[in-house]
Amino acid sequence: MNIEQISLSTGVTLDVMTAGNPAHPALILLHGFPENNRTWRHQIAHLADRFHCIAPNQRGYGRSSKPSDVSDYGADKLTADIFALADALGVGRFTIVGHDWGGAIAWSVALNGQPGAPDPAWAGRVTRAVIANAPHPFIFQRLLIEDAGQRAASQYIRAFRDTSHDDDIRAHGLGPFLSRVTRWQDTDRMEPDERTALLADWADGERAIAMLNWYRATPLHVPATGEGVSLPPFAADAFPKLMIPTLVIWAMDDKALPPANIDGIETLVPNVTVERVAGCGHFVTWEAPGAVNAAMDRFLV
Repeated sequence: MNIEQISLSTGVTLDVMTAGNPAHPALILLHGFPENNRTWRHQIAHLADRFHCIAPNQRGYGRSSKPSDVSDYGADKLTADIFALADALGVGRFTIVGHDWGGAIAWSVALNGQPGAPDPAWAGRVTRAVIANAPHPFIFQRLLIEDAGQRAASQYIRAFRDTSHDDDIRAHGLGPFLSRVTRWQDTDRMEPDERTALLADWADGERAIAMLNWYRATPLHVPATGEGVSLPPFAADAFPKLMIPTLVIWAMDDKALPPANIDGIETLVPNVTVERVAGCGHFVTWEAPGAVNAAMDRFLV
């Protein structure tokens, strides 16, 4: 396993973990909030004998660049980073893999990288997608408007966007804020050394603000509980279909993202395989690594 800093044409430098033979098919694995590329530790160990595994700390995380403007964390820039990373490593075509916020960017990378996508520099480069507990943007936005349970579960996003907390976060890091806003409780399925490293990451106040900027840059509308609101245009109109083979892994006990997020997904992703993981919460990659690895093995043959 190798860790290196890679400068991208998008103007940022990412801290990137790689493993496996570069001659093998490439997997680019994207972590979510509030973790880092170590969220894929079990999958990389399992797959590196067959695949070239590439797992960046995305902008704002770890030793990667942390631009100060909220606009620097928009999905367009985060998506461009992934294609630029592939370019920097000489990777033409790849499978995109993502969890949580990394899954949200993986949806974007897949839609922009499938054959026939608008940008000729990206179109046709993404051959498959693996998404773990990251909602499809069209379905998620509709649920935030129409489903009381999802709206209630997502109120933490409104707190994450509230900059009045920032002085406290800069002074004390992300951990106390998460505990207060989300009642964060880690699980004993996380190894003690991994927990220690993650808490150390959270102690950096400026890094914490950069991580929260992902939530502040998204146009996703999260109404208050009981607020009357109409669907935004992108969720009311037709949405482009993702046609490449796609595996969706869903931990069924996710409190923030209930299984309603996979209802009807086949209409938007016709070539989808859904693997449900029972008895597991949101952080499925390390809470149930055996189930995730087995699902990926079946899909990536």
